[in-house]
Amino acid sequence: MLLELHPINPEPRKIAQIVECLRGGGTIIYPTDTIYGLGCDIFNQKAIEKVCRIKGVRPEKTNFSFICSDLSNITDFVLPLDNPQYRLLKRVLPGPYTFVLKANNAVPKLFKNNKKTVGIRVPNNVIARILVSELGNPILSTSLKIPDDDMLEYYTDPYEIHEEYGNQVDIVIDGGTGGNVGSTVLDYTTDEVILLREGAGEILW
Repeated sequence: MLLELHPINPEPRKIAQIVECLRGGGTIIYPTDTIYGLGCDIFNQKAIEKVCRIKGVRPEKTNFSFICSDLSNITDFVLPLDNPQYRLLKRVLPGPYTFVLKANNAVPKLFKNNKKTVGIRVPNNVIARILVSELGNPILSTSLKIPDDDMLEYYTDPYEIHEEYGNQVDIVIDGGTGGNVGSTVLDYTTDEVILLREGAGEILW
């Protein structure tokens, strides 16, 4: 199903429909402030396995991240932030950044690597953040790379996304044209911020 949502004032009825799908173990493709993401409820094991099948990856071999609604939502899933961490996250989020932080016990084991860390995003996208708020917990986030494209091109047109994935996921959300550059990924598990991948987010520190 291709479901068009207003990017600034998404229709509550449609949001409720998507949330019901997620709670039932459904998979969705949704807009962020960078590229479109493929995801599901982070607490639904079968849905996560379906996402992995669509991506052609093994759950234990993939570093997933997840979408949070705000800074408060992040603190539910990571070890207590120190003052410098909190200040930086508050300054740049919502925004096109993925922060790798130390995970707490609320994070499903699937999302923790051997270092007990987790990647977390708060995108500057109304639809994504409202979905998380209404669902009550984060949504898994993984990218939609165009198959067999060595240039790391991503789908930007929701209609093209629906043509490619419409028969594999439950809902493709049309929230407008997406970006073609992923988030900037930063490791902030120590006192020093380490750039893991340069993306859409500017390096401001």
